[in-house]
Order: sequence, then C-alpha cells, then structure tokens
Amino acid sequence: MDDTGAAVKIPESVRRIVSLVPSLTESVAATVPEALVGATDWCSHPADLDVARVRGTKNPDLEAVMALRPDVVLANAEENRAPDIEALRQSGVAVWVTKIETLAEAFVSLDRMFTHACRTGRPGWLDAAEEAWHAPAPGPRRTAIIPIWRRPWMVVGRDTFTGDVLRHLGVDNLYAGHAERYPKIPLPELVERRPDLVVLPDEPYAFTRTDGPESFPGLACALVSGRLLTWYGPSLVDARARLSRDLRG
Repeated sequence: MDDTGAAVKIPESVRRIVSLVPSLTESVAATVPEALVGATDWCSHPADLDVARVRGTKNPDLEAVMALRPDVVLANAEENRAPDIEALRQSGVAVWVTKIETLAEAFVSLDRMFTHACRTGRPGWLDAAEEAWHAPAPGPRRTAIIPIWRRPWMVVGRDTFTGDVLRHLGVDNLYAGHAERYPKIPLPELVERRPDLVVLPDEPYAFTRTDGPESFPGLACALVSGRLLTWYGPSLVDARARLSRDLRG
C-alpha cells in the first residue's frame, strides 16, 4: 500500500518510472537514473535532467504519461490532483502516492517508495539525510511567519513539511495552529504578530532582497531557498546546514 493506504500493484521489476513531483524526480535521478523516463516541466533538478516532459504537477498530460509505458508513476497527495491519479489508475497505470508532512514521514515514505515502488534498495543519501537531521536544534527557539505569496499575502499554516523543517531548526511557525494549511493573512496582521523572524523563500513566490523585506519594517528577514525548505530528497543532506546559515543571516 502507498502512503494513502491505496493498494498498488507494482511489477517485480521496475525499469520505467514517471515522476509527477519535482522532489521525487530528483530522488529517483540520484538513485536509479536509468529508470527515470518522464517528469513534469517543473522538475528542475538535477540541472541536466534529460527525460520526456509531461506538463505540470496540477495539469499533467495523461496521454503523454501513458505513452511512456511506465511501470510506475510517482505522485504526491498534496502536489497532484486526485482526478489525475484516478484517471491513470483507471487506465491500468500503477500510481504510487506519497503523503509527507514531516521530516520523519519523509524518511519513512522515501524508504518505502524505493523499496516497494521502485524495486531498489535504500539509497545512501537517505541515510546521510536522516543522520544530518538527527540532532536537536541548538540555542534558544525563535518564532516566525513564512510568507509564500503576496497580493494576496499567504503564509504557511498547519501540518506542513515546511513548518516541520523549521521546527527542527529551532524556529516555531506562529501560524502552525491555523485552521488552514496556507491561509491568506492581511499584511498588517502579519506585522502586528511581531515574529522574531520573517522567513522569505524564493518559491513559489520569488522573494528577493528588494521584493519582500520592505513590507516588514523593523523585523528580521531571512531569504532562503524554497527548494531546501520544501523538497524531500537528496537536498535534505545539505539543507540543515545551509538553512541554519541563512536563518542566522
């Protein structure tokens, strides 16, 4: 069964994989690159990835996916639409769906994905990533808001991988208890919360030094890599050290 509890019939030998999730694409490319035959237009890592493109995560070209004759398609419960997953399954395609909201879930889910869906061993980089995040966060804890969009302003809310990554870095999301996962919050309210830190990633909205920090006068802002903050895969090996540095800066 995949992470959602759905039974998935996987061939004994998996030689053709299509990934509909950028972080899973990077994970497969770092582990069994010869098996990866298709990915979305948003799959940007590794930079030299040379496979068939099947449009986006929310609007994949299902005919193109099926034309690649995949042994398995890798998807994610948050990033991909349930109707697309169901359409592929109705066409006879094996679709393995991950569901990852915490670091702990990422390590377990990726191990299961490679073992059961990709029919390969646990990759060494996954051991290195788990070891990198093993120790507790040092120093005093800080509070933060994490905008992901502006016009309207949206922030990270409850039950997100991003929030759990920051928690492991000693940074507590002030909107972790919000009823929504990505609530729209008026800018004056964000400023009035007076967080210790405003974390500004470069995706999905590309915050920069001149686009974002000016909206939070008097507050400490940290520009960080959205990939390091939101992707679960080989990037986790270096993510802790790099994010810790950027959050201090």
